Amino acid sequence: MPALAAAVASLLLLLSSGSTDAFTSAARPRVSTSGYIHQPIANVGGSRRLDAVAMARSAPCYRRRVAMAAPAPTKEAGPSIGWDSHKAVDSVPESLVRGVEGNESMRRRFEKACREAQIAICKAVEDCDGGAKFHSDAWVRADGGGGISMVLKDGKVWEKAGCNLSVVYGSMPQEALQAATERGVDRAKGLKPGERVPFFACGLSSVMHPRNPHCPTMHFNYRYFETEGGAWWFGGGMDITPSYLNTEDMTHFHGTLKRVCDKHDAAYYPKFKKWADEYFLIKHRGETRGLGGIFFDDQNDKSPDQHFAFSEELLQTVTEAYLPIIEKHKDDAYTEEEKKWQQIRRGRYTEFNLVYDRGTVFGLKTGGRIESILMSLPETARWEYDHRPVEGSPEAEIMEAFKSPREWV
Repeated sequence: MPALAAAVASLLLLLSSGSTDAFTSAARPRVSTSGYIHQPIANVGGSRRLDAVAMARSAPCYRRRVAMAAPAPTKEAGPSIGWDSHKAVDSVPESLVRGVEGNESMRRRFEKACREAQIAICKAVEDCDGGAKFHSDAWVRADGGGGISMVLKDGKVWEKAGCNLSVVYGSMPQEALQAATERGVDRAKGLKPGERVPFFACGLSSVMHPRNPHCPTMHFNYRYFETEGGAWWFGGGMDITPSYLNTEDMTHFHGTLKRVCDKHDAAYYPKFKKWADEYFLIKHRGETRGLGGIFFDDQNDKSPDQHFAFSEELLQTVTEAYLPIIEKHKDDAYTEEEKKWQQIRRGRYTEFNLVYDRGTVFGLKTGGRIESILMSLPETARWEYDHRPVEGSPEAEIMEAFKSPREWV
């Protein structure tokens, strides 16, 4: 879950502090204060679009409460978001973006891409698991935004898997903005010391923890930010965290990401792969969380449409990059010692997310929805005092890769 900067914590998991204007039924069009007619997400772009509303409504254990509407926060206002300010709803609005935004606004377009990806990814994961289903929680905030949290647990393949959509309107401390982007100081330019930053953020974040030690954990998060001052940027990434090294699997995973990157910019993959290796570093241990992938932030050097197209294709490639590896190993035999090693590596995963993950920090600083922010954590983990892999063992082999990142393609 940066975990969202995510979840959440991926930056999406973190983005779970959002809120919304008053919503009408998701089944009918809505007219904004500007007179623009807003059609349900399922009808935008033709019949080939996935029906996010229908899926969310049909999910099990759906909560049934409705949020009230309230004015949007201002730059002068204090914190308008908090751990208890998210209200469950019985139907997902056609859009969590405020009604004054047109269907072609970047805010609306990015939310739509995230909703469609959430549906496709969750269905593919359910099909691969063959047992458990995703539980859906939809929630809104009175002053704008909301989210859809999808969580699967106790499956045949996955112990825990989550995929969270968040749309956020709010204000954040300047230090939270600095945590959300590599150049946070630039984003707060012109603000007085202590003045809060009004912002919009939308993202989709996911973390999946399989049962089998030979199946890797996967995380992705893709997000879009705007501030009241007109600044905008895209960020995101996808990385993989195996407990055991399989070079063929890493070649497939990284190769899939490289193909998408190369299509949009030949400089992307080497730059973003290096960024991931540096970002997902557990500094106090001198080792990476996993075996990398891509990571990028603060991207606004091209047109918004170009950045959007890149993020959208990455969202559509998640299952292609990850699920073939799971299908290959989900029935592999494993020992109690291999399971124990997986639990130790999950402990490392937890350390990174709670100490270093930018998404978790952002979410906690902005009063995010705690269940979504911490969705990225595994249900079980282990901390064994001064554990050292046996020299020459498979565990020692992958530790070398954690300490010295490699090129996989």
